[in-house]
Amino acid sequence: MKILLGSDGFGFELKENVKDYLQDLGHTVVDVGVESSDQPDLYPDIANALAVRIADGESDRGILICGTGIGMAMVANKVPGVRAACAHDPYSAERARKSNDAQIITFGAQVVGATLVHVLLDHWLSSEFAGGRSLPKVNRIKELDDQYRRDTTSS
Repeated sequence: MKILLGSDGFGFELKENVKDYLQDLGHTVVDVGVESSDQPDLYPDIANALAVRIADGESDRGILICGTGIGMAMVANKVPGVRAACAHDPYSAERARKSNDAQIITFGAQVVGATLVHVLLDHWLSSEFAGGRSLPKVNRIKELDDQYRRDTTSS
């Protein structure tokens, strides 16, 4: 699977660990930045760049890492067509895919360590959208995306 991966300076070391882990599992990883822990960056720029590439169909999955994972998720969810979830436990990581069809998962490097992130990735990557009772909810999210996209393009 091709996976896009990005972080800010706080998440750089965990990003590098995740990159190695995913490559060891046989995935193709595209690193969208940052290139060092001291590189000046604005996490919104990294999150937006990755989310736009997901929305454009370059990849089905993306991972973003910052200090808490929250800011990255907030920014990624601004991009129409993208569903990003912050996860710090296996159940949330699994449900992000199964219930919410999240294409992006975010992590907080100041919240979770590499060992736990590997477990969370295993749950997230092995899960697929289950549909069922969640399908109308995800479809409604898509409708809202379309609504806001139309509202901004007609202004």
